[in-house]
Amino acid sequence: MPEVRCNQCPLRRLPLFIENSVDEIALVQSVKRREAILRAGELLIHEGQKGVPLFTLLDGWAFRFKTLSDGRRQILNFLLPGDLIGVQQKTVALAAYGVMALTEAVFCVFHPNALWDLHHQSPSMGFNLTWLGAHEESLVDEGLLSLGRRGAEERIAALLVQLFARVARRQADAGVGGVPFPLKQQHMADALGMSLVHTNKSLRKLQRRGLHRLEDGRLHILDTAALMQIADLHVQTDNQGASRLPLV
Repeated sequence: MPEVRCNQCPLRRLPLFIENSVDEIALVQSVKRREAILRAGELLIHEGQKGVPLFTLLDGWAFRFKTLSDGRRQILNFLLPGDLIGVQQKTVALAAYGVMALTEAVFCVFHPNALWDLHHQSPSMGFNLTWLGAHEESLVDEGLLSLGRRGAEERIAALLVQLFARVARRQADAGVGGVPFPLKQQHMADALGMSLVHTNKSLRKLQRRGLHRLEDGRLHILDTAALMQIADLHVQTDNQGASRLPLV
């Protein structure tokens, strides 16, 4: 398939993302090297890898993770189209985490010096990179709160609400007909620091209360307010008033 030109990127048509100027889009195009297509389960970044470039997830789902020596895995956060990958890797010699495709996924791969070029040639793009880094940090912070303080059902409720909101903002119907949800229960367990059995039981308890429905690979939120109350969430989770995102 032919590569997508930055000025024809389908993500730029979504109201979720802030519009870039013609010059900014041309700059992004100048530092884009190629596109990489991965199948589900393939690694984009290996833990300990040298020389990791910047990526943007163009299509599909992925996740960042770290593993212990015995193979136990902690998923740090889930990546959706438009998410920037690899800024943190520019501060260390070896990749501190791995990135795996959760579904078939397409990544824009940027030149090794792209981070410097974007900052040097466009202060606005440099700000966008900083903003995206802070945004990812906030997602990881919420995950850390779940791991440290929330109970099992609270963790699952928070994950469902937050992922639903993120995916719905990338859809024309804002999630009215549900959103794709390719996570297996093992992914949820690895993200929430729970056993697979505990994850299964807690997920079933919530579903029996009629708060959400998972079927045919789609997630339907039936009572957002109740799930937010269970998760003790007080952040904006719908389209109204939510921040638009920069796109690199």
